[in-house]
Amino acid sequence: MSIKNSITVKNIIFLLMVIFLLKFFSQITTIVMLFFASFVFACSLNPLVDKFSKKISRPMAASIVMGGITVVLFAVLLPLIVIAIKQIEVFLVALPNKIELFKNFVYNKQILGKTIVSMIDIPMMFEPVTNFTKSLLDQSIAIGLNIASALIYLLAVCIITYYFIVDKKTIRNGVMLLFPAHIKRKAGLIITTISEKIGSYIIAQLTVIAGVGICVMIPLMIMKIDCAILLGFLSAVLDLIPVVGPTIALVICILMCYHLGPVTVGLVIFFFLLAQWIENNFVRPYVFGKFMDLHPLIIFFSIFVTAKFLGAVGVIFAPAIAATVCVLLDELYIKPINKNSEITTDDGDLSIQ
Repeated sequence: MSIKNSITVKNIIFLLMVIFLLKFFSQITTIVMLFFASFVFACSLNPLVDKFSKKISRPMAASIVMGGITVVLFAVLLPLIVIAIKQIEVFLVALPNKIELFKNFVYNKQILGKTIVSMIDIPMMFEPVTNFTKSLLDQSIAIGLNIASALIYLLAVCIITYYFIVDKKTIRNGVMLLFPAHIKRKAGLIITTISEKIGSYIIAQLTVIAGVGICVMIPLMIMKIDCAILLGFLSAVLDLIPVVGPTIALVICILMCYHLGPVTVGLVIFFFLLAQWIENNFVRPYVFGKFMDLHPLIIFFSIFVTAKFLGAVGVIFAPAIAATVCVLLDELYIKPINKNSEITTDDGDLSIQ
């Protein structure tokens, strides 16, 4: 097809829409990531829904699968929530006694003939705490709104995922209408390849966080830390949030073992950091590379790029974004330019002339 024949009103409108979206992408990043996250979940659940839909209607199959996953998550989380509530109750009951012990230590412990309380400026020491408390109270409304917003986004992801699954063929056919007849087949192949690769993301992510949870839980169980299973589970879930999540998990682990002495606290910190190092340098690149057919270097690169431009949410979905870009690059650029230049050497290796 000549360039002249390609210049049609439809193609011009499509090009203008693409330029418009790229220009204002920074302003709609949240919306784009919302739909992309829903698409990732839909691709992961589609194989299971496809099996059920052979015997029942697709909407019913999607409802059963999503409902079943919700029930399983609730069944897993409920016992952990109950344990967490009990531990919080124990902590709150013991808190006054801990404060009293700390108070006696500060007022009675002598160093070089002076008590600790006489050596420190108490108002200055508690000033940061006072400022933090005041700031927290001032921002409590904003925090509440952010939590409500997060719940709304979660509900939106569930609804959008449901429609991605139920209307799979309709959406696919609608997207195919955007392409000229001579490339519809290739476009369909690209969409299928992207869906299959992205569909492995959830399995890979669950494998990674399960590995983190086990690596944290086993040392805690060996050291007989209270609620080691709960702490391992929290570490796994919070690991989904880059930097902040593992930090919160570490603080919780320290709070659960600080009364056992500095050696135990030091060991907990060491094993926690070791688990994070193993995950970031070995488990995550290897698992995502295996499940999504991506080289570990591509995984690392995608994490750094998405962290720069898309923040924490981008880092979570970095492998899925990398898989999409790699498929597009492979099908639209690499394969076409190397189509007629591939030869096979005597030892069976592929080379480019």
